Amino acid sequence: MGAQQSVDFYWDVGSTNTYFAVFLLPAILERTGASVRWLPFNLGYVFRHHAYALAQEPEAKLRHRFRDLERWAARAGLPFRVPRNFPIKTSRALRGAIAMRRWNAEPRYIEAIFRAYWERGEDVSQYATLRRVATSLGVDPDQFEQESEGESVRAQLIRSTNEGLERGVFGAPTLFVGSEMFWGKDRLDFLEAELQRAKSA
Repeated sequence: MGAQQSVDFYWDVGSTNTYFAVFLLPAILERTGASVRWLPFNLGYVFRHHAYALAQEPEAKLRHRFRDLERWAARAGLPFRVPRNFPIKTSRALRGAIAMRRWNAEPRYIEAIFRAYWERGEDVSQYATLRRVATSLGVDPDQFEQESEGESVRAQLIRSTNEGLERGVFGAPTLFVGSEMFWGKDRLDFLEAELQRAKSA
């Protein structure tokens, strides 16, 4: 049997498709015995890097995108809805995930902010919301905000984003098993197959 595999997960809370991947991935990890390494990734910066603008896509495609998301929500049994405030700047929320490593609360924080934004429509671009999330996780909100604004955390987010670009990441969610890259929530079947292959190698 092969060694335990790890999934590198590049994510941004502003990504609709990442919402689904966040909540669909745990079952795959349980079935395969793999672990996950969460890698916050500033998608807005990456879009600008590639001169891509979501709003410039054809209107017909954008209409279909949201209908498609409704189908995914129904299939997964998730209470997804498009927030009134969309898109948002996500750098504070992303830095918050890195800050939460100090309290060993990164995965719980990620799940909490995705639920806050994509299920309840709360503005996770603002510390007023993020501080409430921190409190709900038993973390002092003042310490959380201070850590999130620190130079070390800022540098880690920049480094994580740049490393993703160097690996060829162009959107979210993007997941890696070794050098194999899987982009999008609809590639999770391929991801699981790769994990199972590596597990039995």
